[in-house]
Amino acid sequence: MGALRLMLPLLVLLAAAARAVAAAGTRPSEVAVGALFTYDSTIGRAARLAVELAVDDVNADRTVLAGTQLKLITQDTNCSGFLGTIEALQLMEQNVVAVMGPQSSGIGHVISHVVNELHVPLLSFAATDPTLSASEYPYFIRTTISDYFQMNAVASIVEYYQWKEVTAIFVDDDYGRGGVSALGDALAEKRARISYKAAIPPNSNTDMINDVLFRANMMESRVMVVHVNPDTGMSIFSIANKLQMLARGYVWIVTDWLAAVLDSSASRDLKYMSHIQGLIVLRQHTPESAAKNKFISKWNNVARNRSITSGLNSYGFYAYDSVWAVARGIDQFLNSGQQINFSTDPRLHDSNGSTLQLSTLKIFDGGEQMLQQLLLANFTGLTGPVQFNSDRNLVRPAYDILNIGGSGSQLIGYWSNYSGLSVTAPEILYQKPPNTSSIVQRLHNVVWPGDSTTTPKGWVFPNNGQPLRVGVPIKASFKELVAGGRDPNNVTGYCIDIFNAAINLLPYPVPCQFVTIGDGTKNPNYDDIINMVAANSLDAAVGDFAIVRNRTKIAEFTQPYIESGLVIVAPVKQATSSAWAFLKPFTLEMWCVTGALFLFVGIVVWILEHRTNEEFRGSPRRQVITIFWFSFSTMFFSHKHCKRTWAVRVDHMVVCCADHQFKLYC
Repeated sequence: MGALRLMLPLLVLLAAAARAVAAAGTRPSEVAVGALFTYDSTIGRAARLAVELAVDDVNADRTVLAGTQLKLITQDTNCSGFLGTIEALQLMEQNVVAVMGPQSSGIGHVISHVVNELHVPLLSFAATDPTLSASEYPYFIRTTISDYFQMNAVASIVEYYQWKEVTAIFVDDDYGRGGVSALGDALAEKRARISYKAAIPPNSNTDMINDVLFRANMMESRVMVVHVNPDTGMSIFSIANKLQMLARGYVWIVTDWLAAVLDSSASRDLKYMSHIQGLIVLRQHTPESAAKNKFISKWNNVARNRSITSGLNSYGFYAYDSVWAVARGIDQFLNSGQQINFSTDPRLHDSNGSTLQLSTLKIFDGGEQMLQQLLLANFTGLTGPVQFNSDRNLVRPAYDILNIGGSGSQLIGYWSNYSGLSVTAPEILYQKPPNTSSIVQRLHNVVWPGDSTTTPKGWVFPNNGQPLRVGVPIKASFKELVAGGRDPNNVTGYCIDIFNAAINLLPYPVPCQFVTIGDGTKNPNYDDIINMVAANSLDAAVGDFAIVRNRTKIAEFTQPYIESGLVIVAPVKQATSSAWAFLKPFTLEMWCVTGALFLFVGIVVWILEHRTNEEFRGSPRRQVITIFWFSFSTMFFSHKHCKRTWAVRVDHMVVCCADHQFKLYC
């Protein structure tokens, strides 16, 4: 029993080694992977060479797919949904285990139905349409940043500059419509909106683009968000320049397609650069690293040897990382003991006389397991961390925000879903808590179209709008308030000055047209003018209108700027103060009358009191003094004896009137 116990671990090790040898023996020598892109396109030229270099690097790396080589099969989609679908079907006939691409969101929608049926994972490095969701297309994996995040970045820029309305200029296909739909949702969260959607049909000529831009220019918004394809988008700006839509006061926010065009232009055409001055452009953010710099150098050397004139753009980095994601997924798939087998789909069969050969399309039996291994990817590539969240989006989407000026562009900030707008690189902010303070600087200064450094208002009165019809009463009285003649341009007055000052305070121009009412010889009926506003014959009325109850029922009034009621206007005299200032309230005559009344009262009191009151007796001189003293002293205090004397006299008078029937006392 002891010997058996010692041999048991040895047998387990031998069995594991046997399984490893068997697994190694069953690993295929090569695995076919496919790639779909348009060879002759801005994205395709950069991505095709990047994919080829990535396959070479994977096959040269002994730590990944040891003993197994990647076999790359590419197909040209020719920027056509129909041809792209045919090329994708031909690619599936090669028994590929994964497909990288396509670069077009429209073709991605069609091909996703094919890979769903054949269980072949589809990794797109350039299809950014947010509607390519995992719920509808379970075998679709986006290895670039979705336009959902890009439109949130655009909405953050709009909110930062406090604009409320934008005009969306987009290509009318799945890519354009999906992006604009995401933009509308993002703006709604920022309390903004798309005021006008200018859809450009695919493959439009110059006249069609001119008509679309002309209609957009007639609208009130001056914030243009451009979301089109990189190969045809530059013509928009040349036409916009002819329409003077790149002048001062306009704002142009362009999605990442323009950055791809500029990065791919080895020698930038100065003519085209003059048409895009002052634009704000987004570009996928890829952090600086030694691996990235090494790849750029390698890509440039190979491109030079192959006489490739276009340059490398950010989509090339995502294409490179897509190949490594596929390689690592296949490696994990094979290491788990899975086999690469294909089986015939019984629902796909050749009809009589058909040359489509649908029976050559086979289902990848391990497609579900391969998909799960790809979704578990977790490595650092040229674009940063390559890892997917539950929605199958990259975990750290971020954008560079560029300002076009001169012969190049200037980096003015960044956007990430972690901290929003910032002047600090996202990879640094990810190491800190999110800072949402409004005090922190979010973007550097921008040079806007027209070489202006003043932030545009983003809104003007629409060119196809009617000016406000403002009624002005021309009357015969109080011309200081409103005055004028038959010419509406010569209307003046205090009310007109206040109205013009209020219009000038608005953050946007509002054209007005004064409509004179009355001939100036007699006052017009103000109720009739208010009724014209209520009937929409006038948009407003300016004048000395009184706010009364009946009028408030049919029209809205501003706050009163003149106090109502009767007032007395008196001239102001400069006077010096003196000790006799208390005499100024009354005139000399009034003071004389007042003094005479006091003397009269004193004489009356003396007549009534001098016979019974000893204080009113004496020499004539004393009695005169008493009269004067009593008269003027009554202004400052009361005399008790006087009150008593009057009470006695009144009592006697009452007694007399009462026929001595009763007697009253004080």
